[in-house]
Amino acid sequence: MRLPYVQDPPPTNTPDEARILASVKARRGENPLLPLDLALLHSFPIAEGWNSFFGAIRAQTSLSTVVRELAICRVAVVNGALFEWEQHAPLLQKGGMEDAKLEIIKDSQADFSYECFSSILSPEERVVLRYTDAMTRTIKVPDEVFAELKNFFNPQEVVEITTTIAAYNCVSRILVALDIGERNHGAASWFR
Repeated sequence: MRLPYVQDPPPTNTPDEARILASVKARRGENPLLPLDLALLHSFPIAEGWNSFFGAIRAQTSLSTVVRELAICRVAVVNGALFEWEQHAPLLQKGGMEDAKLEIIKDSQADFSYECFSSILSPEERVVLRYTDAMTRTIKVPDEVFAELKNFFNPQEVVEITTTIAAYNCVSRILVALDIGERNHGAASWFR
């Protein structure tokens, strides 16, 4: 990382900092704090807001694991955030995504509007990937992609997909800028 990680666990100087640290640890459950946590805890207020926002995205939406993790993994690929990919690709696999599909998702240049992917990816998966690519690459989503997304997902799900993509674009930008996990600068050669 381009900054030193905070000590694990970081020292707290106030009851408020102790409360924030406890909430971050509670969200991680039995798992240790991640390098991302150890970077964000340089600023307890940022870590608190992050923890609340990402707690909602990760555990309180109506999205299936596959839809959520598909969007997150594609953001990681497009932005070259290898640490993000390594954290979320196993969750996508655990949710039922086959290895052949993961290989396609890892292709940063893939254009999911082409019919060649229709025999491998479901229509829902393709539109989530197209929507993710549009939001991540150009921010503006073509009307036809948005209309197709609405054919498969209700308004709540559309908001949740959109927010997940936006949030994990934020994650990847922090991971890459600070080189959290010490693997993001080599990601361009790892993703196709």
